[in-house]
Amino acid sequence: MARRKHAFDFKQFSVQQDRCAMKVGTDGILLGAWTEVEDCKQILDIGTGTGLIALMVAQRAPLAKIDAVEMDQDACNQAQENIERSPWCDRISVYSDRIQNFAQNCSQQYDLIICNPPYFVNSAPSPQRSRHIARHSDQLSQIELLEIALLLLKPQGKLSLIYPYNLAFKLIQQSAQLNLICDRLTLVKPTPHSQIKRSLIQLTASSITQSAVNLSTATVITIESQKHSYTEEFSTLVKDFYLYL
Repeated sequence: MARRKHAFDFKQFSVQQDRCAMKVGTDGILLGAWTEVEDCKQILDIGTGTGLIALMVAQRAPLAKIDAVEMDQDACNQAQENIERSPWCDRISVYSDRIQNFAQNCSQQYDLIICNPPYFVNSAPSPQRSRHIARHSDQLSQIELLEIALLLLKPQGKLSLIYPYNLAFKLIQQSAQLNLICDRLTLVKPTPHSQIKRSLIQLTASSITQSAVNLSTATVITIESQKHSYTEEFSTLVKDFYLYL
């Protein structure tokens, strides 16, 4: 298949994205590189979009089988094509479905669920419907995502998310009430002098009510030391993926 101009090239795979509402971005790359995948055999990627995160965790977890679910048909088709061209096409299965339907019919339980979720609530709709669905929580609310994780995670299984910083702690508190306990938290700053923008959150399914991690135990990662210059910590995180690191 000829390579199209919309491709985003990584060291071991390439992502076409011309038919996806949500393009490859720093949020997805951060999540795919940050998430703990050691000892994970069964992984679920909710809202796979281009297939980026599924491909990243396939590269990092060589023994894992990955199910990638996407409700937008164009994005689903493109994810399937991206995965078929990758070295891990035999370990990633793509499903065209709403995650709610998939969860109801799924007999599998997962060591890890990973999701770059929609999080805009009651905000102005995007003129592009597929982009609106990908970015807004109309189709997948916060509580629905947590309930699906509870249904599909193995005991001590993990849910890994990236969330806006200003919404993250409400999510963590709500998760704790469902015994999904935040035991790893990394805060993301674009530059040394900017405000924190994102939170990388790991929630672990627990049968025992526990205290969630708090700000004092969170780590912080800064993406750029200055414009177009990555920090050492960000470079270390993504060096297995970015071409020129």
